[in-house]
Amino acid sequence: MKLFESQSPTVDPVPIVISVPHAGTAFPSELARNFKKRLRKHLDDTDWFVHKLYDFAPELGITIIKANLSRWVIDLNRDPESVPLYNDNRLITGICPTTDFFGNRLYKSSDLEPDTKEVEQRLQDYYWPYYRKIEELLAERKEQFGKALLWDAHSIRHLVSTIRQEPFPDMILGDNDEKTADSRVTKTALQGLKSGAFGVNHNAPFKGGHITRYFGKPENGIHGLQLEMNKILYMDDSEVTWNKERASKVKETLQHTIVELIKTMNTL
Repeated sequence: MKLFESQSPTVDPVPIVISVPHAGTAFPSELARNFKKRLRKHLDDTDWFVHKLYDFAPELGITIIKANLSRWVIDLNRDPESVPLYNDNRLITGICPTTDFFGNRLYKSSDLEPDTKEVEQRLQDYYWPYYRKIEELLAERKEQFGKALLWDAHSIRHLVSTIRQEPFPDMILGDNDEKTADSRVTKTALQGLKSGAFGVNHNAPFKGGHITRYFGKPENGIHGLQLEMNKILYMDDSEVTWNKERASKVKETLQHTIVELIKTMNTL
C-alpha cells in the first residue's frame, strides 16, 4: 500500500510545498476488520476532497503530498506521544484515535484498540515516512531557494460541539501564535484569504497542528502555515458531496493566495 501520493511541479519549482494529511481513506487490510464497519463506511473525520482544491498547485511550481491512510489509523497531525495541542477542554483525539470527534468508539471492542507496542509500530510504519518525505521536499526547496514554506491543508465540519459550541469560521489560518512563519508570510496569507468572500480567523480556534509546529522554524528558513476551512465552503450542506460551484470560488481565493505567497517568499 502506498502511504502517500506526491504530485511534482509541472513547471519550474517554487519554494512552497503543500501537505494534505487528512484526506486519506485507506486502511491496511490487517487493521480494517478491527474498526466498526458502519463508521468505516463513512469516515466522518476525513478532510474530504481537500486535495482537489489545490489541483492548480503543480502548474505554479508546487509539490503536493497527500496521505492515503485514514487518520483513524494514524493521525499525522498529532504529537507522536499524543501530547495535547490545546488545553481548553475540547475533545482531542490521539495519535491512534480510539474515538471520532463526537466520542463514538471506532473499534469493535476495547481489546482491538492499539496498545503501546502497536502505536509505536504504526509510528514507524506510517507516521515517520510521511514526515521524512516532507523533510526531503523542504530540504530540496531550501537548498535551491534558501527558504521554503509548508502549507498544511485541512477542513472541518461546520459544527463539532465537542470542540466548540458555535459553528466554525469559514477559514482559520494557524501559525501557532506567530511562531511558525515570518510575519510577512502570515500577513500575505491573511490578505490573500480575505480577498475572497469568506470570513478568516487567525489562530482561533486552531493554531496549527503538529505538522505546522514541527516543521515551521522561520529562524531556519522554513515557514509553516495551516489552513483549516469549513467543509460547507466547498461541499453541500450535508458535508457529503463535492459542490463544484462552491469549490470553484474557494479555489479562486486559494490560487490568488498561493500566487501572492510565491511573490512574498521570493522577497525574503
